[in-house]
Amino acid sequence: MAESFPVKPKLKPTASKNTLTPESKYWKSFKVPKEIDALSKSSVIPITSLSFSPVAPHDLAATQSTNVFRFPGKTLIPKSKIASFPDTSASASFRCDGQLLAAGDLRGGVHVFEAKPTSLSKLKDLRRLKGHAAAARLVRYPRASDKFHLFSGGDDSVVKYWDIAEEKCLFSLFGHKDYVRCGDASPVSDEMFVSGSYDHKIKLWDVRVSSVGSVMELNHEKPVESVIYLPSGGLIATAGGNFVKIWDVIGGGRLLYSMESHNKTVTSLCMGKVVRGNGDDAEQNRILSVSLDGYMKVFDYSKFKITHSMKFPEPLMSVAFSPDCSTRVIGTAKGTMYIARRKSKVETEKNSLGDQFGFGAVVDEPQRKVLRPSHFRYFHRGQNQKPLEGDYLIKRQKKVKLAVYDKLLNKFRHKEALVAALNGKNPSNVVAVMEELVARKKLLKCVSNLDGVELGLLMGFLQKCSTMPRYAGLLTKLAKKVVEMRADDIRSSVEQRNHIRNLKRDVEEELRVQQSLLEVQGIISPMLRIAGKR
Repeated sequence: MAESFPVKPKLKPTASKNTLTPESKYWKSFKVPKEIDALSKSSVIPITSLSFSPVAPHDLAATQSTNVFRFPGKTLIPKSKIASFPDTSASASFRCDGQLLAAGDLRGGVHVFEAKPTSLSKLKDLRRLKGHAAAARLVRYPRASDKFHLFSGGDDSVVKYWDIAEEKCLFSLFGHKDYVRCGDASPVSDEMFVSGSYDHKIKLWDVRVSSVGSVMELNHEKPVESVIYLPSGGLIATAGGNFVKIWDVIGGGRLLYSMESHNKTVTSLCMGKVVRGNGDDAEQNRILSVSLDGYMKVFDYSKFKITHSMKFPEPLMSVAFSPDCSTRVIGTAKGTMYIARRKSKVETEKNSLGDQFGFGAVVDEPQRKVLRPSHFRYFHRGQNQKPLEGDYLIKRQKKVKLAVYDKLLNKFRHKEALVAALNGKNPSNVVAVMEELVARKKLLKCVSNLDGVELGLLMGFLQKCSTMPRYAGLLTKLAKKVVEMRADDIRSSVEQRNHIRNLKRDVEEELRVQQSLLEVQGIISPMLRIAGKR
């Protein structure tokens, strides 16, 4: 029987823990998404829309089945529920001051409710706008300051502009040939908005010129599921099929970029922000997209690239991001809401948690004792220990990166150092190396040991730089020595003779220039002398 010996197992490679980018770390800081089951009794009814109030504390509105739910921004616990819709609700939208909430239903009605906090279980139905012949799946308030109008779109292919106070349709805007399913209000003008339809078209409307129809039309080439304005008001993003497109509205509707990162239909878009400390770049805008493939993608449209991706177990239908950058909400096709909150301050988090459970602010744990030099653990601190205010810091000197010719000079390889400097084609470096070789009394020996190609480099450098005033003192003398020492090699090479011929021409031209300057000096000197006596 063969003798056996114990063998240590091979070490398995471990994955790196620092593979996350700063962008991914930011989105993962929305800690532990709080999964909320379906808001209604049925667990398979999708959450069709999500919307945050533009006014603090940024309440959330969600539509599902025949209900519209309102979540207070601080707790995100459903506080108000509307169950009076005659059919499935869709497209909740807050007014610019957060006081009113509007939503559509699948019978073509548009409902306007009071959104103020109330002890009642249902919000009050203030207005009911009737005009669509089919489902009203798009309802939006203007963003800036208009409190008296809104626009809606329906499956009857019509976009309507309403006067809320009069409950009257001011304009019926025709142009789409299929269901109008999405739209957004301009962030810079209350009179402009955009709508998207299943006819693959995106239309830009201006109610000031409503008689001429849409002011711009874009072709997405797929049924449009979502469209949003970007914060500048000059760009829009559209979603349809499995791709998202960025359009330049000010530039005449030019397509800037098409992103195809999803595997199934993109269902919703919203604007998000990346907050990083203070400064001009503290807040950076991002586009958030969700799809039926269960992925949420974060898109940096300034660099046209995906910066983060997150997978969910269900098809996603809607997404919203709070204006204060603290909450991200995603609604699914199975009635689940994924709510994630970013905890920027630990103290704020503890106080809000204590208030929620009714025992006030949470008291911080006692701080650990500061290590003193009198304790032995003080001298066992690691390299990651931060210095104290009174500590004396010793900075490590930065390693100087030497050039190739410097390394060769340190090794006393003089000829190779001269050739390396000549190949670098930097006159100041070449002259510096030559001066060092002169100081070491090795320059003429290096010249005598150069082969034909290396001699050509030297002659080319002398022909080019000998007439430069900064280097003429050294190079003219060196050129004379080279001609004397390597006369036979120069005569036997056509290339070397050409260098000598060119060098002679340049020297003669420089002599003519110097002669002309001396003549000018002779003319000016008497004049300056006379002017000085006066």
